[in-house]
Amino acid sequence: MTASTASTIHYHPANGKAPPRSLALLLAALSALGPFSIDAYLPSFHDIGASLAATPLEVQQTLTAYLLPFSLMTLWHGAIADALGRRRVILAALALFALASAGCMLVTRIEALWALRALQGVTAGAGIVVSRAIVRDLYDGAQAQRLMSRITMMFALAPAVAPVIGGWLEAWLGWRSIFGFLVVMTVLLGAVCWHLLPETLPPERRQSLRPRYLWQSYRSVLSAPPFLAACFAISLNFLGFFVYVLSAPVFVMRHLQLPETAFLWLFGPAMAGLMGGSWLSGRLAGRLAPTATVRLAYAVMSVAALSNLVLCLSLPPGVPWSVAPIFVYTFGMSLAMPILTLVALDPYPEKRGLAASCQTFLQSGCNAFAASIIAPALWGTTLSLAFGMGGLMLLGGAAAWLHWRLNRAAR
Repeated sequence: MTASTASTIHYHPANGKAPPRSLALLLAALSALGPFSIDAYLPSFHDIGASLAATPLEVQQTLTAYLLPFSLMTLWHGAIADALGRRRVILAALALFALASAGCMLVTRIEALWALRALQGVTAGAGIVVSRAIVRDLYDGAQAQRLMSRITMMFALAPAVAPVIGGWLEAWLGWRSIFGFLVVMTVLLGAVCWHLLPETLPPERRQSLRPRYLWQSYRSVLSAPPFLAACFAISLNFLGFFVYVLSAPVFVMRHLQLPETAFLWLFGPAMAGLMGGSWLSGRLAGRLAPTATVRLAYAVMSVAALSNLVLCLSLPPGVPWSVAPIFVYTFGMSLAMPILTLVALDPYPEKRGLAASCQTFLQSGCNAFAASIIAPALWGTTLSLAFGMGGLMLLGGAAAWLHWRLNRAAR
């Protein structure tokens, strides 16, 4: 497919055209760019602080500088994609992300790194938001769940390999090489999208960017209790694991006493669980009711959270017992994630991009809050992290229960 045809061909089951077999892989790569840019430089926190004469807290705030703009801008990626088309938004975001990554590689002050990480955050969310909209452009029901599960399964590889790649680049070439790697990776991804990414939103289905329309649309989505409950269920479930990602330098290097090249001990089991749960979710699509699958997912997460507490109380931090519950937890989390993601978007067929933006905005806002408040409060001990996992999972379960109760009440 050439660049010219990619921009005009529209794939949809209703018109008999099947999406390319490579589409799931491409959407997974786009979704993974944001998480990869978080995890890849975690092993370099100490080196960045020494190089830029910054305190550990100042280096930690490069995460917040990334996550807050990421959260705010995700509120707009979908609306812009609803108006201009999916492909155009993706290509522009990739170009700006590559420029921001090149700037990060060249900074000499921590303040400049904050600013350029913020620009990365502004652009990185486009892949996640627009990819979700593309899935719902193409499929409904069990088919959408299967495609979302495949994307999640492949997407899981990025957080697993990112800190490993970052750790080795740090050891061989220093922290600046990590951002150089991001530049190369983004340019290559942009070239692939230019040639292969289809446009799934025809011009006749595009929406307005008029302020009044946007205000009414955002208000209707963000004031819908079932939508909010589903989004918070996804976010809180994810935070039960994400606090370990945000605490990775402390958890891996201080608590587990492993070197900066050993982050695979955390991310390997976690992403194996995420891939396994996503695979099973796809296999169960159309065979098991979505509510039953979600109940099974919470049962798995409950076992993980309880065993994590027991192990922390019984044994000193170490491998593999300190990371085994994380594998089980991410398995359960990813079993529920495709379903919860889709049920939040289902009521908005005419403004899927905008609804996906609102969904990602709420999730990334929770992630930013966790980066600045929750993770620093929990990373002092492995036991406090285990309590955090359990408490966040319980809150997520309550939100999922509330979503289905509100849906039943509305019928």
